[in-house]
Amino acid sequence: MITLGNHVWRRPEIGPYLAESERVIRPANLSSGSPGRGLTVAPAGDGTPVAVVNLLGHLFIDSPIGPFEVVDRLVEEARERTRVVLVDFHAEATSEKVALSRWLDGRVTAVIGTHTHVQTNDARVLPGGTAAISDAGMTGPHDSVIGVQAELAIARMRTGMPVRFRPAEGGVRLEGVVIECGGDGRASSCEPVRVAL
Repeated sequence: MITLGNHVWRRPEIGPYLAESERVIRPANLSSGSPGRGLTVAPAGDGTPVAVVNLLGHLFIDSPIGPFEVVDRLVEEARERTRVVLVDFHAEATSEKVALSRWLDGRVTAVIGTHTHVQTNDARVLPGGTAAISDAGMTGPHDSVIGVQAELAIARMRTGMPVRFRPAEGGVRLEGVVIECGGDGRASSCEPVRVAL
């Protein structure tokens, strides 16, 4: 499954595709009139159904609907279909990511933070059995400013003038997290992954 984030409407032509897709999901706390879905369930490699919930943070991103307003309903809906529930929380503030992880501890398998492109050093399993990391990191060129050619990002920051960003090259790494869990959905480990490509 593929989750999206705050740039979901950068290319509005994705709308019809999202309206039909069951594997690519957009943040659930966008407007109710938005095409697509914020929750999906699909089988893992061994056939175990896995639910994925996609949420957008509110702090510094200003999502249309606060994530805490919708998350309980989404988790209940997911748990009616499977015990293995992953939450991709696409948010700016680590405090908001940690708060959501704590709120959902024991009710979901994992809360995986995304958005900042910088892998955090806080992968853990919380007391209730929920794996958590504030940001899984970025797969892409790390000789950059979060994937953008450094000189372009710096020019924009120094001048405040619009600059067309271009992807950087070099230092390509795959980053993410590996989570192990049982059939009951409780996580037993949460390990960050960083592989140079």
